Amino acid sequence: MKDRNIVYIMAITLVATLGGLLFGYDTAVISGAEKSVQAYLITSLGLGSLAHGATISSALIGCIIGGMISGLLASKLGRKRTLMLAAVLFFLSALGSGFPEALFFKRGEPTLGLLYMFNFYRIIGGIGVGLASAVVPMYIGEVAPADIRGRLVSINQFAIIFGMLVVYFVNWGIAQGKTIEFINETGWRWMFVSEAIPAAIFGLLLFFVPETPRYLALTNRDSKALEILTKINGIQQAKLIMKDIKKSVEAASEKLLAYGKIVIIIGVLLSVFQQFVGINVALYYAPRIFESMGAAKDASMLQTVVMGLINVIFTVVAILTVDKYGRKPLLMIGSIGMAVGMFAIGGLAFMHVIGISTLIFIVIYTASFMMSWGPICWVLISEIFPNKIRGRAIAIAVAAQWAANYFISSTYPAMMEFSGGWTYSFYGIMSVLSFVFVWKMVPETKGKTLEEMEELWLKKK
Repeated sequence: MKDRNIVYIMAITLVATLGGLLFGYDTAVISGAEKSVQAYLITSLGLGSLAHGATISSALIGCIIGGMISGLLASKLGRKRTLMLAAVLFFLSALGSGFPEALFFKRGEPTLGLLYMFNFYRIIGGIGVGLASAVVPMYIGEVAPADIRGRLVSINQFAIIFGMLVVYFVNWGIAQGKTIEFINETGWRWMFVSEAIPAAIFGLLLFFVPETPRYLALTNRDSKALEILTKINGIQQAKLIMKDIKKSVEAASEKLLAYGKIVIIIGVLLSVFQQFVGINVALYYAPRIFESMGAAKDASMLQTVVMGLINVIFTVVAILTVDKYGRKPLLMIGSIGMAVGMFAIGGLAFMHVIGISTLIFIVIYTASFMMSWGPICWVLISEIFPNKIRGRAIAIAVAAQWAANYFISSTYPAMMEFSGGWTYSFYGIMSVLSFVFVWKMVPETKGKTLEEMEELWLKKK
């Protein structure tokens, strides 16, 4: 592989993963503004916790919509132009969420219309997240050489986690040393507006990256596809890959179930299990979890930062090992670690034991997820689907993922009111089932080209 242009491959991968960084940034930016939003709803509008919860989670509605339409847009506009659209949506959401009254209302005038506009812009940003969450791994998967594809797609998960960390520091920097009045009046606005900077950079850099060779071949632009493949892989390897791509494009039917139901079912279950093991409960509600364990507010925030660092470290572990050890072994090891962590937390909750032991098992749980299901789910979703149905199939899987995310996140408070022990045990059971699912149903994709995966599904059909 001496002809491979690794610098070029890394450059276009890093540009694409800015979409992942914005995914993390947009979903986490609300954390800094959450109390200001709550104060506005209660003090200015006289609304309660139901409106608060709906406003905080409104972006998830957009995520589901974005996931659902990502396949259609990726097929009609192409992977690159769909990412450009996502960048525009991120940019508009950043400005609109920060100044929702800009078009129709006077600043400082408390009205329900202002609340509706804020939610509208958050949903716009959510659509951008839904598009990016589907198309970024699709884009990387379609340009990356088979033997390093796992590592390159895993970088996207690192970018998501890094985006969350960046916005936590941005929010902290805006609020540091300021009064509550400043934060509630102005500070929260700049938290949202800050996202416009990485969104603009992402949009501009996308002009300098190519469309994917697979999409170009699907749209009969073979010479351009071969040119990009040559730049990535060298001329000899590029001709072999191009031959396989054309074979799969010409042979494949455009029907979604042309390769059987099983590949779609596996894609959807990968997405659902990634959420049903409870990871977003651990991420979204971490401070509340630690406070419920008896930690003071400052201590709970510090423990959340510790979790964030653990997330980054073990995502790097996945990046370094996914192409060496394969997808299935890491997923199964991760499922075991998550089950141990959640069952232990559940057992401690039943015994009303809180303290350092609970923190240890939360770290075990999150570390297990971040070295396995966090990045590798996206790797598999980007590479298991055949060329002709990849856009639509990934859209279904991603929409299922965001729907599962919304379900698990929204049911957590009610489940905890019923029983903390049973809540964490439920996530433990889901972790065990995820192990069985991977063991019995998920194929190993390590080192296989996307066209070789296509042949595998035709044999199983």
